[in-house]
Amino acid sequence: MTPEPATPPTAPLQLTRQQMQALGEQALAMVIDHAENIREQRTTTSLSRREAMERLQTPILETPTPPSELLELLARDVFPNAFRADHPRFYAFVPSPSNFVSAVGDFLTSGHNVFSGHWLASSAASQIELTVLEWLQQACGYPADAGGIFVSGGSMANLSAIVVARETRLGGHDRQSVVYYSDQTHSSMSKGLRVLGFSKTQRRMVASDASLRLDIDALAAAIATDRAKGLRPFCVVANAGTTNTGAVDPLPALADLCDREGLWLHVDGAYGAAAVLHPRGAAALEGLGRADSITLDPHKWLFQPFEIGCLLVRDAQAMKAAFRVEEDDHADYLADISRHIQDDVNFFERGIQLTRSFKALKLWLSLRTFGVAAFRQGIQVGFDVADFAQQWLEASGQWDIVTPSQMGIVTFRWRGPGMSPDAVDALTARVVDRLRADGYATVMSTLLHGRPALRLCPIHWDATTGEMATTLTMLTRFAEEDIARR
Repeated sequence: MTPEPATPPTAPLQLTRQQMQALGEQALAMVIDHAENIREQRTTTSLSRREAMERLQTPILETPTPPSELLELLARDVFPNAFRADHPRFYAFVPSPSNFVSAVGDFLTSGHNVFSGHWLASSAASQIELTVLEWLQQACGYPADAGGIFVSGGSMANLSAIVVARETRLGGHDRQSVVYYSDQTHSSMSKGLRVLGFSKTQRRMVASDASLRLDIDALAAAIATDRAKGLRPFCVVANAGTTNTGAVDPLPALADLCDREGLWLHVDGAYGAAAVLHPRGAAALEGLGRADSITLDPHKWLFQPFEIGCLLVRDAQAMKAAFRVEEDDHADYLADISRHIQDDVNFFERGIQLTRSFKALKLWLSLRTFGVAAFRQGIQVGFDVADFAQQWLEASGQWDIVTPSQMGIVTFRWRGPGMSPDAVDALTARVVDRLRADGYATVMSTLLHGRPALRLCPIHWDATTGEMATTLTMLTRFAEEDIARR
């Protein structure tokens, strides 16, 4: 007997239109308040683990809680207690200077819950993604048959690039293969190589030169030594704006070397590659288009909210060959995809993920809303404020420039006449902590040439030289007061 349909139960996860409207308005007001009042907020606040547990650790409940109360809890206890990487005075790490239009794009992406793994499921969304990728490919100097994919960030983009390089140059895993990168390369590269099964003996870290760029002669010598040992060099990773100092490796010379040696050239431009949109950035990134693959993070210098990274590959077919689902993988549930769609782009064939969101929407929406000229102007702000910081520090007579303003980053160290290097090291840490405790701005330190140095990365599109001058004045005062107390 054919069963009778059951009476539908009350939908357990449904709100009424009025409830959705009220909740959406409350959430929207929170985001607008954040955007409008961000300059009045602290740049960083952090709770201890004990404080966080006391405020936020609760058992899961069987009974409902009004969502308005939950949003109030978030506004009170969660969002204020974080690094505000979108703050105009957040100069640490690499900021993520977001914009409201892209935040709306993220909301629309989540609200419509578009699956963007293959063409059949998201033809229009896939076309928008391809369009934005083409914009970036053209900006980087890539040909029409290049390809790309949006991923979570630079870490996943770098890992994916090595997969493509390995499959293209080696045909798969080879215990004799070797990858080369400088001592200034982002830690995601070492981690990704380890995840992919490359042992320490296959990961060759090459010393950088005095300008903290990959040393061509040292690289060539390492490659020759490894070939003589019977190893298989196959990939060089270059930097297009290191996280530490904004240094750009000598891309034309590296491309020449890789051409001669038959090596894959991957450029980690997670931070700096987006600056190619600006004439100054394009000049610094000469040779970028000769790379076999490029990492670029729009959630950095393209002013997008987390997360959106990007991998571009000169040959789109190389991506597809590296990530294809082979017949013996028994992906029978994808049979209709291959039966209906033969020539269109399926993003699961360009990367690791099958299930993936419509990451391109926020970037497309903001680029179309503001125009590329506005983004170019935002990049200019980063250059200008970093240049100003260097000029201020040099004029003060109390700080030494460790690395000059390049790609929106400048590093510096207290001059400290009569102080030992170790004493200046300790002073650097105390000044960083005091500024963070004050909350007006955030500056962090890094290690350069074996010593800590303060580092500024003022790439917010609304950063100002006035606020930078105030920050540097505070750092100077904190250093002077610290010395006076000892």
